[in-house]
Amino acid sequence: MKAFPIPVVAFGPGSQDEDDTLEYIPSPGAMSTFNVPRMPEAIDPAVRDEVLGVLGRLLDAMRAWSFGDPDYPEIDLAGLSAPGLKLVNEALGQGEVSIVVEAGEGRLRIQETVFAGVWRELGFDVAKQQVRDVVSAAPVPGAVGVCARLAGSVGISVPPPPPGVMNAPSILAELVDAAARWKSGDGAHIVNLTLLPLVPDDLAYLDGALGAGSVLVLSRGYGNCRVSSTRLANTWWVQYFNSADNLILNTIEVTDMPDVVPAAADDFGDSVERLDEWIETLRFE
Repeated sequence: MKAFPIPVVAFGPGSQDEDDTLEYIPSPGAMSTFNVPRMPEAIDPAVRDEVLGVLGRLLDAMRAWSFGDPDYPEIDLAGLSAPGLKLVNEALGQGEVSIVVEAGEGRLRIQETVFAGVWRELGFDVAKQQVRDVVSAAPVPGAVGVCARLAGSVGISVPPPPPGVMNAPSILAELVDAAARWKSGDGAHIVNLTLLPLVPDDLAYLDGALGAGSVLVLSRGYGNCRVSSTRLANTWWVQYFNSADNLILNTIEVTDMPDVVPAAADDFGDSVERLDEWIETLRFE
C-alpha cells in the first residue's frame, strides 16, 4: 500500500493557512477504470501459495456475503510473512478512495484496492504503533461511519456572525435543523453552496461553526472529490475539483454517508468476478 496523500488537518474553506498547499490525489482526467495490478517478474512459489490462500479466503467470503450486511468479511493479515504481506498489497493494488479516520486516541488509514469494495485497513494506537492490519469487503468499512457519528453532535454552539457575514447564518440554521430531524433511512439533505450568493466571510463562518470531524476522504473518479465529516451530527462537507484542481462543486450534506464514498453493489459484483480471474492469473505466474 502506498503512503496516504491525505494531510490530516482541519478541512474546509478558511481552515488552511494561506501558505499551506493541499496535496490532492493527481487527477486521472477521466473516469477511473479497472487496471490490473503490477506484479514482480519473479515470485517465490511459497510466498505465492501463502497469498493465494489469503485471496482465496477473501473471495469465498465475498461470495457468501450479502451486500449491505453489516457483518462483512474481514481477513486478518497479522500472521502473514513480510514477503507475503508485500505481495498481497501488490496483488490488490490501490483504488480510487483513501480515508483517514481519527478513532479516539488512535487512527485508521484505509485504502480501497483496485477491486471496488475491497479495502486495506491499518490501525495505529496513540504511540503510532500499528495494531490492526486487515483486508475487508464492504461498501465502506464500518469504522468510517461509526467514528464520524461518535465525533458529531446535534448540539453544536452557533457563534454570532462577525461583520462581513451575509447569508451563512441562515444556511447554518437550516443545517442544524436538518441534522436534528435526520434519522437513519432518510434521504440526504444537500445544500449546494456553489449556487448560493456567498462571500468568503460566509464560507469561513460556516467552516468555523461546523468544525472538522474525525473522517477525511479523498475519492478520484471524474476528477477529485474531498469529503470531510464535521462536528455537526451526520453532516459532511463535500467538494469536487476538476483536473486543474479548481473547485467546481461545493456542497454540505446531512446524511449517514455521502454517496461518493461507498462502493456500489454492481461494482462489488464486478470485483468478485475480477478477483476470481486475478487469482487464477496469479496461480500460474
